[in-house]
Amino acid sequence: MRRAATILLGAVLFSGVSRGQSISLPAALGIAPSLSIVSTDSGPLLNLADSSIPEFASPAAPRMSPELALATFQKRAAQQSQEVAGFSAATVIRADLPRSSQHGELQLERHYSVPRTLTFKTLHFVGDGFVKTNVIARLLQSEVDHVQKDDPALTAIRPENYKFSHKHTTQMAGRVVHVYQVKPRAKRPGLFKGHIYLDAYTGNLLRAEGRVKSPSLFVKKIDFVQDFAEVNGYTIPTHMHSEAKAAIVGPTVVDVVNSDCQPVLLTVTSAGSAGSN
Repeated sequence: MRRAATILLGAVLFSGVSRGQSISLPAALGIAPSLSIVSTDSGPLLNLADSSIPEFASPAAPRMSPELALATFQKRAAQQSQEVAGFSAATVIRADLPRSSQHGELQLERHYSVPRTLTFKTLHFVGDGFVKTNVIARLLQSEVDHVQKDDPALTAIRPENYKFSHKHTTQMAGRVVHVYQVKPRAKRPGLFKGHIYLDAYTGNLLRAEGRVKSPSLFVKKIDFVQDFAEVNGYTIPTHMHSEAKAAIVGPTVVDVVNSDCQPVLLTVTSAGSAGSN
């Protein structure tokens, strides 16, 4: 895929916030643009249960050094961006406004094609209409706007945008992982300060977490956690949880869960186009 997948927080979707304003999180490996909002009066969350990462038995291959795992991750990210032409996924978005006890849950299908086409098909919604209209719908619109207008290279998790520092090696859901601190090289909207978790045997990205400074006067700093999984050899964002404290509506919490993700390869697309001529 010519652009890496975007992780975003979208518009921030509240009364008094410009509808055209968007906040983008870093473009990582993955192919599904994924989004979320969340707000809380507390500090960074970053404490999701490890159960969100699938249990995994360490392979027979030798464990990579932190330097090799990071280099492997970066190489795979570049390779994936050149091979994936798009994706389809089943997505569930759950949004909560704790202050008003309002909730909404939307099930939808999403389809992305390079370079700038992202569409949604709504399947089912339950909950408060205010949440659907003023949080979820605007969030989806902001994601479409981001895909159409922004350059994902400016927020990709790669050396041009971040400094990497290995902090420690630990276990997460049965996997040995190297944990790296990441710091942005520039004060650019969408860059985050936090950590990434790489599988010590494969270099695969398992989790990114941190805090994004919001450019909006109506939204405080935003905390997020995003988990990834391997699908047919490609890294896919599977779950995004983020929190942000917003003016007027206060804390806002959004979880985005992707399932049945199907990457479309450029080689398959090219072959199909050639066969139709």
